[in-house]
Amino acid sequence: MPQVMDTSSQIQHEDEDTTKKTSGVLETFRNGIRPVAQKSPLTPGSRGSKNQSPSTPSKAPHSPGVTSPLRSVAVLFHTEDHDDESQKGRPVMRSRTEPNVARLDSLLKKGASIRRSLRFGSKKDKPQDAFLAVRDEAEEEGEEGEAWEEMEETYTLPELPRIPLSVMQINKLIEMEVLEEAHLHLLALRAEFQRERLRLAQEDSPVELAKKEKDLSLLYADLRLKMASIVRTSVSLPARNEGLLVHVARIVQEEDKRAREPGGLQGSWMDAWREAVDRGARDKVEGVHLEPSNDGNASWLAVHLGLLGKALLEDLEKAKNELRRSYPPSFRVFATYVRAYHAAVGRHLRTLEGRATRLKDLYALLDWTVRRYRGERIMGSAALEPDMSAADADLRVDDDFLRRLRTKFCDTVKEDLRASLDRLLELENEEMWSVGKRPDTDADRLFTSVFHVDICTKVRGNAVNAAHVDGELERDVIASCLGELKGFPKRFEDEFRRRRRSSARADDPLWSEYRVAYVNCFSALRVHTEESYRRSSPLAVAALGEEVSRLVLALRDGLREQFEEDVKPYLRRMMTRKWLTNDDDFDRLYARAELLAQHCAAARPPHGQEVASRAHYHVLKEYVGQLMKNKYSCKNRKHDEAAGKIRAQCSKLADVFHRMGSREDWLDPVGERLSDIVGQENKNHIKEHLQPLLEQYPDFSCRHLAAVLAFRGLMCGREHRRILRRLERLRKTTTAATSDDDDGRERSLFGGTEAAVRTDCLSDVSVFCFSFVFPGDELRSPSAAGSSPAWK
Repeated sequence: MPQVMDTSSQIQHEDEDTTKKTSGVLETFRNGIRPVAQKSPLTPGSRGSKNQSPSTPSKAPHSPGVTSPLRSVAVLFHTEDHDDESQKGRPVMRSRTEPNVARLDSLLKKGASIRRSLRFGSKKDKPQDAFLAVRDEAEEEGEEGEAWEEMEETYTLPELPRIPLSVMQINKLIEMEVLEEAHLHLLALRAEFQRERLRLAQEDSPVELAKKEKDLSLLYADLRLKMASIVRTSVSLPARNEGLLVHVARIVQEEDKRAREPGGLQGSWMDAWREAVDRGARDKVEGVHLEPSNDGNASWLAVHLGLLGKALLEDLEKAKNELRRSYPPSFRVFATYVRAYHAAVGRHLRTLEGRATRLKDLYALLDWTVRRYRGERIMGSAALEPDMSAADADLRVDDDFLRRLRTKFCDTVKEDLRASLDRLLELENEEMWSVGKRPDTDADRLFTSVFHVDICTKVRGNAVNAAHVDGELERDVIASCLGELKGFPKRFEDEFRRRRRSSARADDPLWSEYRVAYVNCFSALRVHTEESYRRSSPLAVAALGEEVSRLVLALRDGLREQFEEDVKPYLRRMMTRKWLTNDDDFDRLYARAELLAQHCAAARPPHGQEVASRAHYHVLKEYVGQLMKNKYSCKNRKHDEAAGKIRAQCSKLADVFHRMGSREDWLDPVGERLSDIVGQENKNHIKEHLQPLLEQYPDFSCRHLAAVLAFRGLMCGREHRRILRRLERLRKTTTAATSDDDDGRERSLFGGTEAAVRTDCLSDVSVFCFSFVFPGDELRSPSAAGSSPAWK
């Protein structure tokens, strides 16, 4: 029995020892998961994380504040000899003694029960609910406090573990995003490498040292990749990564301090952080929905840019209000994200440039790039103030990109305008020329065409849209539109002529109405462009004005030429035997003049007056020119009747041309003056009517007078010669008086008119002989008087 009691007592003591050891292991485990979190400035509540939210451990379940499975297993490997080290906050992960296998199994089982008793149980456990309630209260207190203050710049690095974890364990911590603890052990491993490197500085580096350096490089590379991955997704997952970003910032600071120490990675960790921010911005920009094809949705680019602007604003708001709390001020988080999104958007816009080919898409891209990006809905939003005031809101695009985009837009505007002008020509032919429709009239009863309104509206719309972007684009667009319009008058003229010649009604007066309508139309177009765009593009307006003026002049000439062609047969039959007895030809001439008067009345001033003046001159010149052709001679006292007809017809022609707006008043007396010569009963009185005729028409020559006398029936004889000599003397005095008269030089009615007069050598000889018998001036030959006959 004593032996049994001893055995029982021994078992009891062993159970008590086991219980004490189990309690010691539990205490060691609990203390092992606290020290780093208590001493690290990255942990909530420490000095280095003043504003860190208490909810960070729940948001980052693998942070140092929560024991990872590897750490739990590592702690269970500790022997009783290492309890003191565990309580000092330096957990030892490597055991230098081989543990008993049975004891190890027992400890593993007890460790499993311990882990189940902690927070790794079901989410429905009451301790978890209590923890969430405490976290919510802490979050509410944090929101009421200084929620927007950044982290402190300085911090205190926790004490490094005396013995670091193995490479696989550190790598596992990195994979599980336990960045703080992984970095501390990585620093401890790096310090161990540096000590061994110094110790073996005088010797050849052993293989183990090279292997350890390689392990450090791989671990640092993994750590940098993991940090980059966290930073890239931090905007999309700000709540999840908030606590991790605190560790990322401290690791970046610490590694940049140790940049010159061996065992680390080449390159700045701050630069790597910025590159990660840039990559995250690029991924976010490229992830905005974009239609795969341009054909399905006409507004595909405008929709995409709207979504892109919305995504940018949301991300920058998160960077300003949430991410900034996880970084020290030296990181300049908001400015860094603004710069990153500038670069990402600039790169993305160059991609969109290749897909934008239509005018609407190019305008949307250019407007968004130049104006909307800086507008109040994106970079100029009130939600980003006051931080955006200190940042640069300008988009990072090179000058070549904007220049290419502007040039491409202006070229597309020209192409679109050219297509519209071609379509206007087609519609004009389909609706007017081919069907013979008369042009419309406006409120003033003027012929008009509406296509110039379409042109002005098109150009104005392009200019207004461009002005919404900026003034430079407006000027470029106006210059492009006016440059394209410069070639339109010539194209219109060629097409109009081609359609008229191919028409079966080429001589129809309807084409004259078309000419009047287009004179009005292009005149209005010229006035509109000069009034609207003279200040912005004076050279382009001047060039277009020259082309439009040339077309208007061509249309006016065409109107006059068609009139002249129509009245040519009637004028040819003037001053003939039939003309003296029949008024049919003159009536037709007058009717055609009346029609021209209607057309001129339907033209805008001063175009109608110009056509009327030139037509008036042409008709009167051709009318009196028939007297010079010696087609008929009014013998047997018919000259009085002919004179009356000339006077009456010239008066009617003057009346109709003045009614249509002719300003050629100087042509009115010609009929009266010629009638005085033709209708004089006494041939001696003809000399008295030469002075008024010559004063008003200084180009009236002796040859013309001889033709008029021949029409009257006076073709030779003494009186004939006296009349001619009288005119010759008058011409000398009248020419000297009107040599300085500009109107006298411009008003040439008879100058270009040929006079068909027959002369006989016998009559000249007789005059020479009689000059000796009758030496008076009246019988002297023109040659004896010092001048040759004017009609020779």
